[in-house]
Amino acid sequence: MAIHWSESEVEAAVEDYFNMLRQELTGRKYNKTEHRRALMEHLNNRSEGSVELKHQNISAVLIEMGIPYIDGYKPRSNYQRTLLPAAVSDFLANHPEFHALFQEDSEVAPSIPSVADFLAAMEAPPRPENKGSSTIAETQAIYNPAGVNYLEREAQNHSLGDAGEQFVINFERARLIHAGKEYLADQIEQISVSVGPSAGFDIRSFEENGTDRFIEAKTTKYGKSTPFFVTPNELDFSRENATRYFLYRVFKFRAEPRLFTLHGYLQDQCILQPSQYLAKPA
Repeated sequence: MAIHWSESEVEAAVEDYFNMLRQELTGRKYNKTEHRRALMEHLNNRSEGSVELKHQNISAVLIEMGIPYIDGYKPRSNYQRTLLPAAVSDFLANHPEFHALFQEDSEVAPSIPSVADFLAAMEAPPRPENKGSSTIAETQAIYNPAGVNYLEREAQNHSLGDAGEQFVINFERARLIHAGKEYLADQIEQISVSVGPSAGFDIRSFEENGTDRFIEAKTTKYGKSTPFFVTPNELDFSRENATRYFLYRVFKFRAEPRLFTLHGYLQDQCILQPSQYLAKPA
């Protein structure tokens, strides 16, 4: 029978996690194994697997708070719903310097990284932990001392978004040229520039038979499991053009960009969570 982590153990794990996160966001290298083994010396006979899971739980808490997480710790949401979120919130309240770091990082827009083989950057979408019957879900808010959703702020970074779109355009050109359709590659259009957000998608590309491929590009410097934000217009467009609609999720854009695609109506492909509400006086 698993023994629940004590408050002091959770606090030690949270502090260690944020030490690693600081190094990741400031571009300094660190060794996860060394951190984990050093932390174990302050815990109650915990296994390496148990510590790994706790760090993954912290990633899940941070995502729910709208805060960047360590890419190497895939979020796992089966955590202590009171003790762990409280420990993360308390740590952030006592270390305001992290909010300045998150704020600064959300505004960074790296130049388009050079990639030797664009087609090799594609991989499968992340597998969900649990897929329920409903694709629209309400979540219980976790207190964020700064009151800022830094993941949403990064998603609003227009320079980053444009760089991600350029990366996707380069990928699409490589895909079509590889298929022997160079004349189609020359016709790819960045609709977000020529038309604007009213179009409901960012890039007009093509299938190998010449039919349109409508692409919405979403870019993040963070990991594969980072959630993205969709407007009602984008959602409606994906429904009305489901057979020709693709969402390209670009991630790890800071140094080694990767991407996956979701094809069709977004509500069939994602779990949607309301992020804001339109309020009118009653």
